[in-house]
Amino acid sequence: MTHIDGPEQVRARLEETGYLVDEGLAVACFLALRLHRPLFCEGDAGVGKTALASALAEALDAPLIRLQCHEGIDASQALYDWDFPRQLLHLRAAEAAGVTDADRLEGELYDRRFLIARPLLRALETHPSVLLVDEIDRADDEFEAFLLELLSEFSVTIPELGTLRAEQPPVVVLTSNRTREVHDALKRRCLYHWFDHPGFARELAIVRRRLPGVSARLAEQVTALVQALRGEDLLKPPGVAETIDWAQALDALGATEVDAELAVATLGSVLKYREDAERARGLDLAAVLAVRGA
Repeated sequence: MTHIDGPEQVRARLEETGYLVDEGLAVACFLALRLHRPLFCEGDAGVGKTALASALAEALDAPLIRLQCHEGIDASQALYDWDFPRQLLHLRAAEAAGVTDADRLEGELYDRRFLIARPLLRALETHPSVLLVDEIDRADDEFEAFLLELLSEFSVTIPELGTLRAEQPPVVVLTSNRTREVHDALKRRCLYHWFDHPGFARELAIVRRRLPGVSARLAEQVTALVQALRGEDLLKPPGVAETIDWAQALDALGATEVDAELAVATLGSVLKYREDAERARGLDLAAVLAVRGA
């Protein structure tokens, strides 16, 4: 894994990947690397939490291993499972060959070659690596407890094979959209960083970095519109990802700047609820654009 000496080097490496960070996030990332502590990233959807893990993997020249959490996820889906079809084929082949030693057959059936490594086990066995545990707030309490235990020791015990321990702990990034509160025990194990929506200047810089082919005027106008929309009482305020999507959509239409009519026509790129789109149509978008010299 690429060695990093301090927060400024973290910032520089991430910016080389196109991911812009402030001082607080650069410090949090550096401490996560130096102390081998998971980094817990919380904030609204679309503010760059998942993208941080991808950028870290690129900056560290390490593979990104992603575990997407969902309601009902359990250890077998996240850690490992046995390849039952292959075990059954092996058993039939052994029987056809006349193998009758039960202990030998059992030992062969639970050999490492029949183990399917899910994301958590792959991260323990891959070094270096960046493990992204995405949307941990969607999982249940039991999975949180299991994850806490694994992150405390970076090891897992498989009854048939024994204890497998990471030679080098992966860099771990956990994200939460705060659809529910994650237990304090898991948060205490981690370093914490809250992802807020960026201010105008930083968001514009992100859009320009991600979409260098988009006109400067269009990028500025779209960023101003999104900043204004976030000031409204929306069901789902747009994140930076939606700002980039909107600018990209307008650029695809051949626009180098945007007016109120075109903005309304392309609201589906940035707002995903009917109520939010209706509220946006009732705003004076032309006035927002006028502030930016439209």
